[in-house]
Amino acid sequence: MSTRAALRYAKAILNLAEDNKSEDAVNADMQLIAATIAESQDLEVMLKSPIVKTSEKVNALEAIFGSQINTYTLELIKLLGEKRRLDILALVSKSYQAIYNHLKSIKVAQVTTAVPLTKVLEAKVIEKIKQLTGSATTIENIINPEIIGGFVLRIGDIQYDASVSRSLTLLERSFDNSQFISKN
Repeated sequence: MSTRAALRYAKAILNLAEDNKSEDAVNADMQLIAATIAESQDLEVMLKSPIVKTSEKVNALEAIFGSQINTYTLELIKLLGEKRRLDILALVSKSYQAIYNHLKSIKVAQVTTAVPLTKVLEAKVIEKIKQLTGSATTIENIINPEIIGGFVLRIGDIQYDASVSRSLTLLERSFDNSQFISKN
């Protein structure tokens, strides 16, 4: 149920932003909000807590984002507060980004790494993907220490696995399948 509600709010804010030619600014806000909530488990728990008053949640979000976000985004936060739906703010942010990316024909590339990408490396990856695909791309960096090193790149149905764990698996398979015969 909350996914559908988040989608409705995301569509509404996108329509409002489009009418006012600020969909790019609101998208940047949604990226900031989603990243902030994903990085702070305390913030996520606070937004979902039935114990914390809605007014305190709205005040906390205004203190965190304040002048960093667009007026429309701030009004969305207040509306979600009035409707007691601040628990879906992260879902609204992600839904907005998905709709925005589809509308602007922006592909989302998932880059799985053992450690977070630096801004410089992220910019290089975006540029390389743009050269390969010919379209604008954003990156979703997924951290998975199990790949040990390297990266796994996924764009739509295409996946390129250059991880150390895959190389080790392939090496292990080659040893298992070898016809090694001992000289004893």
